Amino acid sequence: MASERILLIVGGGIAAYKACELVRLIRGAGMSVRCVLTEGAAHFVTPMTFAALSEQPVHTSLWDLKDEAEMGHIQLSRQADLVVVCPGTADLIARMANGHADDLATTLLLATDKPVLVAPAMNVRMWTHPATTRNVAQLRADGVAVLEPNEGPMACGEYGPGRLPGPPAILAAIREKLGANISTPFVSSEVETPALSVSTSLDTNGGEKPRLAGRHILVTAGPTHEPIDPVRYIANRSSGKQGYAIAAALAALGARVTLVSGPVELTTPPGVDRIDVETAREMAAAVDAALPADAAVMVAAVADWRVEGVDQKIKKGAGGPPALALVENPDILASLAARTDRPGLVIGFAAETERVIDHAIAKRARKGADWILANDVSGDVMGGDGNHVHIVTRDGVESWDQLPKAEVARRLADRIADELARPH
Repeated sequence: MASERILLIVGGGIAAYKACELVRLIRGAGMSVRCVLTEGAAHFVTPMTFAALSEQPVHTSLWDLKDEAEMGHIQLSRQADLVVVCPGTADLIARMANGHADDLATTLLLATDKPVLVAPAMNVRMWTHPATTRNVAQLRADGVAVLEPNEGPMACGEYGPGRLPGPPAILAAIREKLGANISTPFVSSEVETPALSVSTSLDTNGGEKPRLAGRHILVTAGPTHEPIDPVRYIANRSSGKQGYAIAAALAALGARVTLVSGPVELTTPPGVDRIDVETAREMAAAVDAALPADAAVMVAAVADWRVEGVDQKIKKGAGGPPALALVENPDILASLAARTDRPGLVIGFAAETERVIDHAIAKRARKGADWILANDVSGDVMGGDGNHVHIVTRDGVESWDQLPKAEVARRLADRIADELARPH
């Protein structure tokens, strides 16, 4: 199986995040995978995430001249042993059935001479609509393998067939399509791939159970904005990217995630409950309301001080800059760690510019946190897509290499799952 190559086309549906798990399972099974994202898919999961998981370039546009010069869409469509569409949205299935070639995904599908497997995911009414029924029948008549979707509750609140089949079931279908022996289901408690690991457990019915199923995890992210007057505020450069990536990674492992977010320009990760706040006091109240939780990951860059309220806009005067009376904000991390009903695992972040590890060790002791993730923010970490973190625990310090924030999040989510599964 090591020589098998998969071309994965990710459609623009909310189930796109599950394609990340499929990539890890494909890699764990010894196959290589190259990913193509539709324009819609890139709104749900970033190309960087798939690049990190697949360790291959990710393709999004037919008009990328560099890729056309080096590979070409025809060659890309034919280098794979199998083309997999996951999730297959109603729109993408319709365009496939009617032979469209108006973007990279449909052009590849029309140009390929390799077998194609589709894992559908859509609203129940879309799946049962006569148009979709016709389109699926046409694809099957054309030799495309279209899986039956699962039945269950949907993100839109409805219930019925239309849910994406589980990634292990899709992997089994891939193996079958490639002619592999699948008499034994692919289930692994620890599958290692270069720089990646996938951990799962079995439920009582013998199926694969997400590692954090049944767990509630609280995450804070982004900055806080502390008003100076009705038109000005104190803030910091936090983009929220790391916190949002962590929330997404925890949800992908099956956790119920509550994300308390300061003001950011980011899309809510799939499967995450988001609460928007502005100030540190609002964040503290939202954290309190979100409890109880099994774990808390306090990523937000909360302002240490606020200005005593001014009801009217401060006018520029001849006397120079106004004196601002600063008041200390609540210490959300320390307060949470000191509660009698605290989460079993409390994790804080330390954004430092010098003596990073020393300050993080002191912060863990001062705040009462179980772990502190320290990072040097003197460069472009705030607002950037990479991070270099050190995990400070009671047992010592573990330093990770510079990684994409999505990979930091995935590794941290796995560590949290390990810790919550450990007997205490």
